[in-house]
Amino acid sequence: MADGSVFKRCSCRDVDGRKIGNRCPQLRRAGGAWSPTHGRWAYQLELPVHPGQARRQLRRSTFDTRDAATTDRDHAKTLLALAGDDMAVAAEIADLLLATRVGAPLPDRDTIARRVRAGLPATATTTVGEYLHQWLASRRGIEPATVLVYASHIRIHLVPHLGAIPLVKLRVEHIEAMFTAIADRSTAIEVARQSDDAAIRASVRGQRPTRPPTMHRIRATLRKALNDAIRRSNNRLIDFNPAAHVELPTGVRPKARVWTAKAVQKWRDTGERPSPVMVWTPQQAGQFLDHAEDHDVALYPLFVLILHRGLRRGEAIGLTDTAVDLDNALISVTQQLTTHGYTPVIKKVKSESGNRVMAIDSFTHAALRAHQTRRAQWKLAAGAAWPDTGLFFVQPDGKPWHPHAVTDRFEALVHDVGLPPIRLHDLRHCAATYLKAAGADLKDIQELLGHSSLAMTDTYTSVIAELDVERAKAEAAARLVPRRRRAA
Repeated sequence: MADGSVFKRCSCRDVDGRKIGNRCPQLRRAGGAWSPTHGRWAYQLELPVHPGQARRQLRRSTFDTRDAATTDRDHAKTLLALAGDDMAVAAEIADLLLATRVGAPLPDRDTIARRVRAGLPATATTTVGEYLHQWLASRRGIEPATVLVYASHIRIHLVPHLGAIPLVKLRVEHIEAMFTAIADRSTAIEVARQSDDAAIRASVRGQRPTRPPTMHRIRATLRKALNDAIRRSNNRLIDFNPAAHVELPTGVRPKARVWTAKAVQKWRDTGERPSPVMVWTPQQAGQFLDHAEDHDVALYPLFVLILHRGLRRGEAIGLTDTAVDLDNALISVTQQLTTHGYTPVIKKVKSESGNRVMAIDSFTHAALRAHQTRRAQWKLAAGAAWPDTGLFFVQPDGKPWHPHAVTDRFEALVHDVGLPPIRLHDLRHCAATYLKAAGADLKDIQELLGHSSLAMTDTYTSVIAELDVERAKAEAAARLVPRRRRAA
């Protein structure tokens, strides 16, 4: 590599108005030394070229001292040296040097070194979106379900909000702004869902609010990806992980509350819910089932099953014919029909504890038996057009239910019957609450719900006191304590 030359030049012009440049006689003293007062320091450096390209030079000027010009030239030479013997990379770095605007500093040596070691183009800045896609594609030895979660976070949240930002410029403020936008959108979805305008409710159909626990998981995905960018084995693409310094609302699971008469009245007056997780009273649940039986006979048995046996939405929709043993009143939960984005997918249950066998009560048994009979009539009417899905719950044309469609139908029924709103998943909470109120042991409820620990199941104990049946027990227990005078 040529050393390049350091010299002085000025802005003087000849009689015709043309710049003299380094030919100006005032630039040198009589003995040939550079003038200390006239002109500015500059340098030029021969640059590598692409195949077939003509000779090119890097020229930078306006330095106040020779040392400043020499230092800048040496910086350029250091950058070119990163290419080693690879002339293609050397030419790319030369492109980068020539693209640096006048007066701006040359690119940082460590940043370009990381890109060269990683096999990335020296002239392009890797964005957060590009890096996340590369990172996801490079993941090995992790569960497919985890890959799907990473991909979902990247596609739905990280790339739309952060994707265009250069990786090396990602800051805490960028990530905080993303989570603020996510929270604002979640609030908008909640408000739209409660609107009296059917068109507004329809505008958010299939969209789910992103709650604090999910935000924590999104941050965990980004933090893991950025930690990998810092690792020496990944050429240290960055030196700082901003995701590790973002504070989020607590991910503590919200307490479930019952829609008491007072809570219902406040909701009707203000639209306010006592908690994101709400449970109907048994009377309200019965009112819903009566309405569903009259207005949505296809999904009524599925709602009965979730309400009485506490299945997750995907577990109920994914039940197979072989998993439903009505002769012995047993159900085996081994898989779930859920979504990847909007695409339905069959997956195993969430955990080993979720793989379970449960007995069904006579009321649920009757609803499932009636559905089985009705489904046989649908199949007979469809003839050869009936698809053989192997699923127990299907639409009248035999096709599988889309999970989002089931949720939409549920929310429409709740709205039409005039009940205070709960989520479809809250039917599962209702099941656990009613079982506890009826005297079931927490361990039994844990096994029924497929929870991996009692800590999750214990969430429901806080709502029992709000049920009339539990209040009656409390009253009977209080009367056992003798007092001189009792309240009227």
